[in-house]
Amino acid sequence: MKKYLLLIVVLTFQAAVYAGDFSKVGTAAAQFLKIGVGARAMGLGGTFTAIANDVSTIYWNPAGITNINGFSLAVTHNEWFAGISHDFAGLVYPLSTSDALALHVVALNTGEQEVTTVTQPEGTGIYYDVSDLAIGLSYARTLTDRFSVGLTAKYIQQNLYNESANTFAIDIGTYLRTGFHDLIIAMSMSNFGGNMQLEGRDLIAITDLNNQVSGNYNPDANLKTEPWPLPLTFRVGVAMNVVGGEDPVIGSAQNRFTVAVDGVHPNDNTEKLNIGGEYSWDETVFARVGYKINYYLEKWSFGVGVRANIISQQVGFDYALVDFNDLGKVSQFSLELRF
Repeated sequence: MKKYLLLIVVLTFQAAVYAGDFSKVGTAAAQFLKIGVGARAMGLGGTFTAIANDVSTIYWNPAGITNINGFSLAVTHNEWFAGISHDFAGLVYPLSTSDALALHVVALNTGEQEVTTVTQPEGTGIYYDVSDLAIGLSYARTLTDRFSVGLTAKYIQQNLYNESANTFAIDIGTYLRTGFHDLIIAMSMSNFGGNMQLEGRDLIAITDLNNQVSGNYNPDANLKTEPWPLPLTFRVGVAMNVVGGEDPVIGSAQNRFTVAVDGVHPNDNTEKLNIGGEYSWDETVFARVGYKINYYLEKWSFGVGVRANIISQQVGFDYALVDFNDLGKVSQFSLELRF
């Protein structure tokens, strides 16, 4: 059994690091779907496929919602670049000890921007905004005491001034407890669905069907836009409690240190590798670090968190700081309530 587990881990590393360098950047729409959610996950460098035990797992691996024992609600705010806001809200409702439902919303908004033209570079007095939205419903079930599966169906919409595009997609995830020193192996596929194609009134243009004839009727015509696929993403993750936990390598009553690794294969870029670690003291105070390999800008990320029991609810607050080198740093905040 140990040989097979080691082989899976090695293959995951090799697939992410030594895969081809061919990049297809700019060949997928709805790029907001690739922005990670949950300050805890982001502080870990996006290595959350196999950890998958808070509300943000709806995004990373829907099978993980079976790890949440009570009704839980979480919100995340991400201060993205250029004043763009990126927000997530999700709730998980366990139906029984073996299955659970979840609902989530992801929204990105630029705020109002003034239209400028060549003749009016200072502004025209007309304003526009760009907004993206994804709404999803998830279901997950524990098939055995070690193996869970999950599925998310979601509606995706993009709005750009007077144009919009929409489609549907699904996410699929699996979660396996190996029984070997808290080692977990998980996989997920995100954004498998239709294409996005912009339509709207700004694509209507007056067309001269025959410019050889003067005085003819010039009808309206719709300019054709090309359909683009969604950013389909495959993830394979492993996680292990090195210190603390139920069956750690090194036992500890109050301290826990978890290591996680995710191999990521997007359909519009090269393969990537994420590495993260989380230290916990008494499951109350947390410190996190993450490192990303084969990313153009992202490298390091850091995070902290606290958990407290207030009356009958557990309240958690997390903060993550992601370094994008020349572009600057991005902060993400999360608040989670478990009833």
